Amino acid sequence: MPDIGKVNELDVSRLSEHGLYLDGGELGDILLPQRYVEEGWGVGDCLEVFIFLDSEDRLTASTVKPFAMVDEFGWLRVVSVTAIGAFLDWGLPKDLFVPFRGQQIRMVEGRSYAVRVYLDTLTNRIVATSKLDKFLDQTPATYAPGEAVTLMICAKTDLGFKAVINDTHWGMLFFNKVFQPLQCGQCLEGYIQQVREDGKIGLSLDKPGYEKVGDLSSEILAYLEANGGSMPVTDKSLPETISSMFGVSKKTFKKALGALYKARKVTFENGSTKLQS
Repeated sequence: MPDIGKVNELDVSRLSEHGLYLDGGELGDILLPQRYVEEGWGVGDCLEVFIFLDSEDRLTASTVKPFAMVDEFGWLRVVSVTAIGAFLDWGLPKDLFVPFRGQQIRMVEGRSYAVRVYLDTLTNRIVATSKLDKFLDQTPATYAPGEAVTLMICAKTDLGFKAVINDTHWGMLFFNKVFQPLQCGQCLEGYIQQVREDGKIGLSLDKPGYEKVGDLSSEILAYLEANGGSMPVTDKSLPETISSMFGVSKKTFKKALGALYKARKVTFENGSTKLQS
């Protein structure tokens, strides 16, 4: 049976002036409205579609995927607040509903929030909640230090940036591990720094050890080649200057630059780094 709120592969069962009807098995035929239909599609074709309920609570298919699907987290903007709750822009004609009981704090029109999209099994309606804790840290964290993970930045705290790891756990990017601008809602790759005995997880945006240094060395060489073989920064430059140019700590930058110097690929002159000819 097709999953409501997710992408499914369904066969076209019949044609209509309103669009194509897809075989939804136990759910019956599901309309793919004409605006989503491409020329040449017909009976028997298998289409990849997202299934949701339209404004009249009818099962409907779309070839457009929303910004977040059922069982996913997203950073979504409030387009309206009514007497029953808030409505979010999630990329489809029908806005996504967040009842007041599902709001961690009262949502404000025009602002964006981290939410979890889920299926209300009583009504088969897709809804969202900003109360994320009940969906996270439900299983023991088995990450290894240095393991690559996907992150969604959810909040800025006094300690750093709180992030969702692999849609499964909470983690923290402490300020002393952040060397690039970050924004709430941003999705990016990160790395496990440590999993503490209490289950809390420290994160980093840098690859561990010399793997990161190797990548940065290549980035420095590319920068020099694109800028006439010179840059106004060395291993003695201020950490803020290094961070603004390369998004890394001074310690990591010094390791990468030192490796290039030992390989006789760069030299230093008058406060600048230059390609060695």
